Parts: sequence; structure tokens; C-alpha cells
Amino acid sequence: MKHINNLKISIQTLIIGLSLAAGNVIAQTLPLASNLIGFDTTEGETLLISSKSKNDFFPLSMQFVTQDNLAYCGVASIVMVLNSLKIPAPETPEYRQFKVFTQDNFFNNPKTQQVITKEKVARSGMSLQQLGRLLASYDGVKIKVYHAGNSSLQEFRKLAAENLKQPGNFVLVNYLRKEIGQERGGHISPLAAYNEATDRFLILDVSRYKYPPVWVKSADLYKAMNTGDSSSGKTRGFVFVSKK
Repeated sequence: MKHINNLKISIQTLIIGLSLAAGNVIAQTLPLASNLIGFDTTEGETLLISSKSKNDFFPLSMQFVTQDNLAYCGVASIVMVLNSLKIPAPETPEYRQFKVFTQDNFFNNPKTQQVITKEKVARSGMSLQQLGRLLASYDGVKIKVYHAGNSSLQEFRKLAAENLKQPGNFVLVNYLRKEIGQERGGHISPLAAYNEATDRFLILDVSRYKYPPVWVKSADLYKAMNTGDSSSGKTRGFVFVSKK
């Protein structure tokens, strides 16, 4: 029995490694603060294996991308989620007849351009509300936006953990990096798992040239979301995404 359990863990670890390796992970990242656990560590992998709330990990891993520029964290996160949900994608000339969402073709949708232009996003990123509206600009997508100032740690933990147990829906978080000990401004990435024993969420960080995916305490992440965004005058927060 012990041999079988060890084999299961080895297979799971191999799958995890293959999923992330497929996304051209860049190794020369910044050091992590002591309150964070890198996914690219033995402890980080163990947290995923022991998690009971990780339904989003594998579909997101298959679509994992690095943001194309310093302001495209929201666009990269949206593209990952839309592809994971299998929302009908626009044509992609570089892939001929195959259709997939990319950071280049995401703004081809006229409804998307009405929310905010790609030029504005490239200069200054996007707010939480714009993140939700951009997702909803594609037919068949259902979103719910939560500003942290109108929520609570307990609500966030409960709703996000429950979401991560279910297939077919995803969580994007908008948070201030410096509040979790990183460099340093506002950022957007998907959540991939929740570890119940340690009360940590796994952030699949789309700025993979800067940081690996990290496990962060739910209280620290909520504090980082409950910060003011000067562009909107509201707090940051989280967005739930699913098909209608």
C-alpha cells in the first residue's frame, strides 16, 4: 500500500512538472519573501498534492502563459481563463485554421475595445471592474466582481475555496504585490488551488519572468486585495468566471 501511495505521488508530481514545463517557465526569478512558498519547491508541490481544492490547476496549467509586457497581467490572465473555458475564439493567422485566444487577438472583439483599448492597457493596465467587463465582453461568459472593501476575509476564503473544488469556473485576483512581500505594484493572476491545512492559495503568476507561482496565506492575499486602486477609486478584489 505504501508503494502504491508513493507511486501515485510520483505520477502526480510528474504531471505537475510537465504541465508547467510546457509553458516555457523562466528560471531567473526574484527571491521570495519568507511568508511565501514557491510552487517550484518540494514543499510547494506537496501542498498541491495534499490540496482538496485544485480543480482549476490542470486546465489553467494547460493554458499557462507569460504576460507579453509589463502591463498585460490582466490580458494574460483573461486569455488563460477563456481558453480553459473553451469559449469560441477568434481567428489566429499564425495558427492558420486553428482558433485560440492570444494576447494579440484578444482585443479584436469590438465589444472588448468599447471597455478599454489595448493601447490604454499597455500603458497602465486595467482596474478590477474593467477586468470583469473585458471578460463579459465575450459571449457566453458569466462573471461576478467582488471588491475586497465590500467583502471580508471569511467570505473570500469560503467562496474561492469552494470555487476551486468545482470544474468549469475560475478565480482571478487583483492585488497589491508589496502587501505580500513582492515587487511592488498592482497585479492580476488566476488562483489555481487552495490548501486547507495551511490556509494558502496558489497564485499562478503570469509574470513568470519575475516570480514563480506562489502559495500565499489567505489573510495576506485578502489584505493585498483590500487596497485602494487610484485608477478606479475603489479597492482591488477578485472575479469569478464561468460559462453562462
